[in-house]
Amino acid sequence: MSAARVVSLVPSVTETLLAWGVVPVAVTRFCEQPGLATVGGTKDPEVAAIIALHPDLVVVNDEENRREDADALASAGVALHVTTVRSVADVGPCLDALAERIGIRPPGIDRPEVVGTARPLAGPSRRRAFVPIWRRPWMTLGADTYGASVLRSLGVDGVFDDGAERYPTVTLAEAAARSPDLVIAPSEPYAFGERHVRELSSVARDVRLVDGRDLFWWGVRTAAALERLAVALR
Repeated sequence: MSAARVVSLVPSVTETLLAWGVVPVAVTRFCEQPGLATVGGTKDPEVAAIIALHPDLVVVNDEENRREDADALASAGVALHVTTVRSVADVGPCLDALAERIGIRPPGIDRPEVVGTARPLAGPSRRRAFVPIWRRPWMTLGADTYGASVLRSLGVDGVFDDGAERYPTVTLAEAAARSPDLVIAPSEPYAFGERHVRELSSVARDVRLVDGRDLFWWGVRTAAALERLAVALR
């Protein structure tokens, strides 16, 4: 199908579509696009407003969006495209499928698998990191997440990669007990910044603040994001 009117409920998809020259008719308030109409958030989209736009396609993500909202849109006859990305290796196929569903041939899809300069960090061994993603309660990444896959591709393993939970709730004491080499604190989904460095240094003395979009937003930014993170963690 060719989709002329696309609603994106996924920030990384919105960024990718705009890079491809496809301007969504509406996006979420988390997509960071003040020039575009918004229809709520990723977890609380304005379903009625989306339906009223008569979109050809609504793009959702199985992790970022709620199943009940997708079901409500589907029940109203709205066509959906569901994206699923769990690792860096998933990005290329996901972008191919999205482009095909919209009916376009992007001039160049940034494939992480052909990035020659995003190499693991130099050193005799891999490093282990605690990666907080939320505070009160503290939450971190499990192995089966895109962010963890990004870090593994750069030579960094999460200290909670051995668990089954994708986003386990932990304490700083539990994180410190696993003796990480460093703490990697992203700017989203929780806005970690300089004011949190002292607290996080109780887990590891080496605390790195990174752009959360580079760690968690996948799509056309993935290739450059790997480069930027490699520099930030070097």
